[in-house]
Amino acid sequence: MFSPSIQRLLEEKSGSFIIPATRIAFVEADNPLYHAFLILTRVKYSKIPVLDEQSRVVGLLSLAMITDKMLTIDEITLAPLNKLKVKNVMQTDFDKINFAQTTLETQLHLLVDNAFLPVVNDHGVFQGLLTRREWIKAFNYVAHNFEQTYQVTKRPVNK
Repeated sequence: MFSPSIQRLLEEKSGSFIIPATRIAFVEADNPLYHAFLILTRVKYSKIPVLDEQSRVVGLLSLAMITDKMLTIDEITLAPLNKLKVKNVMQTDFDKINFAQTTLETQLHLLVDNAFLPVVNDHGVFQGLLTRREWIKAFNYVAHNFEQTYQVTKRPVNK
């Protein structure tokens, strides 16, 4: 459990934790794999969300997942990219959160193992990404502003 003082400072920044969906590159589950390859190559992200027709997050896709399908024993081929769809390759087991229903502590624990978390609303519709980078920026804010907000005194240690 976070200290109440730290919790308050983090909550001051919590609205800025999320990168809105309108600023995030994504692909749809039914897109051809070659389309996803082009998107991932252009945006230079390591992994992006996969959405369905209702804008719900149904998977994650990385360039490594795509290139794995391009490799054979003796060559690299683009042929599978024309035959496969994103849904044939995407990661379907992943963490996601509803920001309004997930505590700051839970978010932090999930970000230890994930560079980002897709954020969804109550209907599972993609709202944006919560990134480890934004959390680090929030901790930077706390580290630089804690003593400007709170008076810190050292308590004796009980033995």
